[in-house]
Amino acid sequence: MTSDPHIKRVVLAVTGASGLIYAGTLARELGGRPDVELHVILSRAAREVMRHETGLNEDELRGLAQAFYEETEIAAPPASGSWRHAGMVVCPCSMASLAAIAHGLGQNLIHRAADVALKEGLKLVLVPRETPLSTIHLKNMLAAREAGAAILPACPGFYHGPQNLADLAAHLAGKILDQLDIPHRLFERWGA
Repeated sequence: MTSDPHIKRVVLAVTGASGLIYAGTLARELGGRPDVELHVILSRAAREVMRHETGLNEDELRGLAQAFYEETEIAAPPASGSWRHAGMVVCPCSMASLAAIAHGLGQNLIHRAADVALKEGLKLVLVPRETPLSTIHLKNMLAAREAGAAILPACPGFYHGPQNLADLAAHLAGKILDQLDIPHRLFERWGA
């Protein structure tokens, strides 16, 4: 893997929430960039959702990543605080993963890597995709935010004039990249 300071190492964790179109769009954008080293963690539940939703294929996801991990690989590099990265994104973030992250439960590599990002002061972006939200969900989001995570719900905007689902997914992926300070042209900014 890279030691080049001009290349940003990004971790994308994909959980079993609905909304894999967002993960696919983000992975395609990051995986196609020469300035990004993409590391992907895939949960077992995400594989199940892949069978029901379109837009993301596991083989394509593997091909976009410089490194690919199973959620059971608890000793993989993202589980260590000495392994540095520019940010971690959990997209989509299931409510179960949100709860585990908000309460420091290291049940799998996704939860452990998120916990490491928080303790090391690294960027962590959680992209929950659920509606309506219960009090438990809201409290878990607040706990994760207070611990240092950015909460970026999968709520696409419409000011950029989307024409299709791909435009909506690109808008959300662009908002995630903004959190990671990665320039993009996925949507036209307001007032531009």
